[in-house]
Amino acid sequence: MATCRIPLVLLACGSFNPITNQHMRLFELARDHMHSTGQYQVVGGIVSPVSDGYGKQGLVLAQHRIAMAKLALQSSDWVTVDEWESQQADWTETVVTMRYHCGRILKEYEQSTGEHNDSSGNPSPLSSPCPQLKLLCGADFLDTFQVPDLWLDDHVEEVAGHFGLICVSRGGLHPEQAVAASDTLSRHSHNIFLVREWVRNETSATEVRRALRRGLSVKYLIPDSVIEYIHQHNLYTEDSERRNKGTVLRPLAKQATQPGKSLDD
Repeated sequence: MATCRIPLVLLACGSFNPITNQHMRLFELARDHMHSTGQYQVVGGIVSPVSDGYGKQGLVLAQHRIAMAKLALQSSDWVTVDEWESQQADWTETVVTMRYHCGRILKEYEQSTGEHNDSSGNPSPLSSPCPQLKLLCGADFLDTFQVPDLWLDDHVEEVAGHFGLICVSRGGLHPEQAVAASDTLSRHSHNIFLVREWVRNETSATEVRRALRRGLSVKYLIPDSVIEYIHQHNLYTEDSERRNKGTVLRPLAKQATQPGKSLDD
């Protein structure tokens, strides 16, 4: 008898400043890997750009980052761009964004299956497995869990234990070391999926912005439609790179008002 696979949605949070081919490649690699486990069926992917409130130097306005991401993903039939996080007035913790999307996904699932509670308040049996949401990230993301005062312990527990992570590594990065170095990540290692990028690709948004500022070609690093948008709106110039210069990242500034606690990025 064939095993009923668990529907899975992949969520990627970040600046996407700008979105690159490598960002989109993460989704394809993660989907292939999760399908290979025999346990999951990836049914969707979400790109969630951070809000302007993040305060990172060189971060262009969310309206532009959203527009570029939508252009880049026009050819995808399963990955979409969600604006909720980018529209928040303040920076949003990763776990808060995950809770929002999980709640929305579960609500849609309940509506599609007609789920309701019985007289005892318990959910009635459903005909299909409940979908799950996991955080999709690059290998260097796991290292942030070890940065002092960056993550709240209970947020790490919730992201790794309740939701789960799919981490795509590239080059000389070794995410398994980050997992081993953390008691929390090690405890939930069964819920952390490590994926190796089999085609060497070291493209980063930082390098793309640098090339654009210098008037160099970024063709084949980001979609042509995104390049055209950047030129039309005169993005990623020397002036734009100075945006938020000297500003403390919102996660750090926010935590400074709450002594004794850690931060989540």
